[in-house]
Amino acid sequence: MSNPTPTQTPTGPTGESNAVGGNINPSDNRFTQWLSHILADLGKNGIFIALIAVVVLFAILTDGILLRPQNISNLIVQNGYILVLAIGMVMVIIAGHIDLSVGSVAAFVGACSGVFAVQWGLPWWLSVILSLAIGALVGVWQGFWIAYVGIPAFIVTLAGMLIFRGLALVVLGNANIGSFPAEYRALGNGFLTDLFGEFEIDPLTLGVGAIAIIALIVQQVRTRRGRQKYGQEVEPMAWFITKLVLVSAAIGFFAYSLASYKGIPVTLIILAVLILVYGIVMNRTVFGRHIYAIGGNRHAAELSGIKTRRVDFWLFVNMGTLAALAGLIFTARLNLAGPKAGDGFELEAISAAFIGGAAVQGGVGTIGGAIIGGLIIGVLNNGMSIMGIGIEWQQAVKGLVLLLAVAFDVYNKRRAGGQ
Repeated sequence: MSNPTPTQTPTGPTGESNAVGGNINPSDNRFTQWLSHILADLGKNGIFIALIAVVVLFAILTDGILLRPQNISNLIVQNGYILVLAIGMVMVIIAGHIDLSVGSVAAFVGACSGVFAVQWGLPWWLSVILSLAIGALVGVWQGFWIAYVGIPAFIVTLAGMLIFRGLALVVLGNANIGSFPAEYRALGNGFLTDLFGEFEIDPLTLGVGAIAIIALIVQQVRTRRGRQKYGQEVEPMAWFITKLVLVSAAIGFFAYSLASYKGIPVTLIILAVLILVYGIVMNRTVFGRHIYAIGGNRHAAELSGIKTRRVDFWLFVNMGTLAALAGLIFTARLNLAGPKAGDGFELEAISAAFIGGAAVQGGVGTIGGAIIGGLIIGVLNNGMSIMGIGIEWQQAVKGLVLLLAVAFDVYNKRRAGGQ
């Protein structure tokens, strides 16, 4: 009995197998795979692409003024308090709540710090500690009504917006308080520079930028190798390297710009610490997972044993503390505690969270997204101010951007749900 001859697939002149429908070109497959990864990354990082687009647009419209070293530094200093508030606000929104009182709390705490540091003459560091403690107590007050009495956060924080705005006016006596000690002012206007002597380009800032680039590369390479180890799909090496080069160049440009002006703003150092700490909290701790679970489905979270009331309570204690910190930064930047401080802060923080990808229904959002959303608002404010656009049009543009961001979120949810 003879063995059957195996059937051979005919090959073309290049030695590649001919399938029904024509030749398959491996280079076409590689290009398609590379393109699909690019599109997938753009989809996942749409808010980051939006930030780049806004920066490029205003860099062109302002003839490059937006990207001058002094202006880049000012962007961080002028918007630091909003970014601090955005970190706490996105956590509150992820859990399915809202906080309308943060602007009034920031004004109230700024007023108290003025009394402590200026009128009472307390040391600046003690004034800061007492002010943060007051912010935490405000959070305890609001968290109690929300978590344990069961009043909706919208109502409690709306009442808080009125209460603490009134208390701020009482503390100030409808007058301004200033000027603050130099160490206190450094929270909003200080720079870490000239530690190694006076240089035209600050070497410390360049060194920090280099460390950030190295840390990014190491982290990305480790993540890629980890995914390969467990058999998960990774993007093509060419696209992986391209992304690293682009992001590294952006970090390098940012560091060089700061080094060319005054160095690293103290506000940026505070923000970096907060982003690192809260990023770990939200992504690597039980408390962070509980926040996402509560926002995703509160009833299911309760049935699974999560103490939702306790989580809600500490969320608002945290929000009160961050609102106090934002108030200190804003007061330090102006070197003044005034009755008008904090106006509109809550709207800016909420806008930053939603523009950064937080879901209206809760359960979705990231610290990084909120920071990028805050930066988009900051670039819009700064760019339109440079162009001489009036405040009325600035407000209209920011409102339109917020509406489009939320509409995009709703559209994505409907598409994902097949509605």
